[in-house]
Amino acid sequence: MRRSHFASIALGALALASAGGGARAQVTHAELDAAADGVESQVIAWRRDIHQHPELAFQEHRTAALVAQELTALGFEVRTGVADTGVVGVLRGGKPGSSVALRADMDALPVKEETGLSFASTETGVWEGRTVPLMHACGHDAHTAMLLGVARVLAARKADLSGVVTLIFQPAEETGWDEARDGAARMLKEGAFSEKPKAVFGLHVNTGLAVGQVRTRPGPLQASYDTVNITVRGRQTHGSSPWTGVDSVVATGQVITALQTVVSRQVNTVASPVIFTIGSVHGGERAGIIPEQVTMEGAISTFSETLRNQTFDHIRTTAQGAASALGATADVVLAPGYPVNENDPAMYDWASQGPLKAVFGDGSSLLEVPSTGSEDFAYFQKAAPGLFFYLGVGDPAPGIDLQNAPRGHSPRFMLDERALKYGVRALSYLAVDFLNENAGEAQ
Repeated sequence: MRRSHFASIALGALALASAGGGARAQVTHAELDAAADGVESQVIAWRRDIHQHPELAFQEHRTAALVAQELTALGFEVRTGVADTGVVGVLRGGKPGSSVALRADMDALPVKEETGLSFASTETGVWEGRTVPLMHACGHDAHTAMLLGVARVLAARKADLSGVVTLIFQPAEETGWDEARDGAARMLKEGAFSEKPKAVFGLHVNTGLAVGQVRTRPGPLQASYDTVNITVRGRQTHGSSPWTGVDSVVATGQVITALQTVVSRQVNTVASPVIFTIGSVHGGERAGIIPEQVTMEGAISTFSETLRNQTFDHIRTTAQGAASALGATADVVLAPGYPVNENDPAMYDWASQGPLKAVFGDGSSLLEVPSTGSEDFAYFQKAAPGLFFYLGVGDPAPGIDLQNAPRGHSPRFMLDERALKYGVRALSYLAVDFLNENAGEAQ
C-alpha cells in the first residue's frame, strides 16, 4: 500500500530498511549530525569567500562557477547557465525512491557594507547603468554555502539514499521583477524541476532569531509583491498662470491622498491584510513650470491572490477618478511581481513534528507570524508541495537585543556563523527523512 508523502514519522523509525539479511541501513540523523559537524569549517570558509565577492542578479558568474566546480567534484549531474547564471545539481541515490529538491539563492545587493568584518566586501558592480557598491546584506552567501555543505553530506551517503535529490542554486531573487525576468520563475521554465520533485524545501536566515531557533507556519508565510506604475498627465504651462493648463502636480497630490482609501475603505482587510505604499514620485524640472506629467510608483503586498487582484482594480479606478476631477488623466499599470509564498499545510505538519523538531527540539516554537516581505521561492511552491522556513542566525548571548539587530538589506547586517551547521542539518534532515519515508516508491 502506498504511504502518504507527508505522514508524520516517528523519529526513531529511521533505522533500517530491513531488520536482517545484511540489508543496507537508511541514512540516520546521527550520521547527518556528524557529517554537518565535519563540514562546518568548510561551509564557513565558503560563506566568507562568497561574502567577500558579492555579485548582483544574473551576474553571479564567480559564485556559479564555484558551485558547479564543487558539485561536479562530488559526483552530481550538473547543469549550468540555467536562467543565465543558475546551477542545478542532481544526485541519484543508490536505492529506488521519490524525489526532493532543495534551493539556495546566490545574488547580492547594491549596498555599501559597514560591518567591519575582516572579509567585508569592497566590491562594486554595475546596475541599471550605474556603478554601485555590493554586499551580501541578506544572507544569500550563507544560503549558498549551507547548500554546498548539504551537497557534501549527501554525496558521501549516495549509496544509501532512496531516490533523487535536486539542488537548485538560483540567481536573481532580490529583483522583485515579473515572472518573465525572475530568477526562480526562469529556472523553472528552463527545466530546474526536470526530475519532478515531490517536495521542495528552502530557508532564509533571520537575525531576529537566535542560533538554534527556527520559525515557519502553514499556509501563507510571506506576502505577494507587485509594483504599480501611475502616470498623471495634465497640460504643461507657466507656473504664474496655472489656469491656462492642467496642473499634474496638484492632481498627483489628490491621487496620492485618494489612494489611501483603497486599504482603509475599499478592501476587506479583516479577511487578509493588504499594504499599499507609494514610494516614488517624480515630476517637473523648475519651480516656475507646471509639468506635463508626474510619475509615481507604488507597491502592493497581501496574502491573498484574490485580494491581490481586487486591490489593483481599486487602485486603478481610484487614481483615474481623482485625476479626472481636476481635468487630468491617470494611466495605471500593474507590474506583477512575486506570488504569495505559501507553505503546504500537510508538509508543515510533517516537517514540524519530524525533521525540524529533531534538529531544533521542542523548545523552539515553529509558528511564525506571516511576513509582509516577499520571496520568489513562491514559484517553486507553486510547482511542488513545499516548505520555507526562517533559520535563526542571531547571537544567542544574554543581553543581546535581537529585536533591534540589523535585518536584511542593512549595511550592518551580520550573522552568527555558528548557525550554519544548523542550516546544513535542517536541509539534510528534510531531504533524507522525506526520501526515507517514501523509500521504494516510483518517482
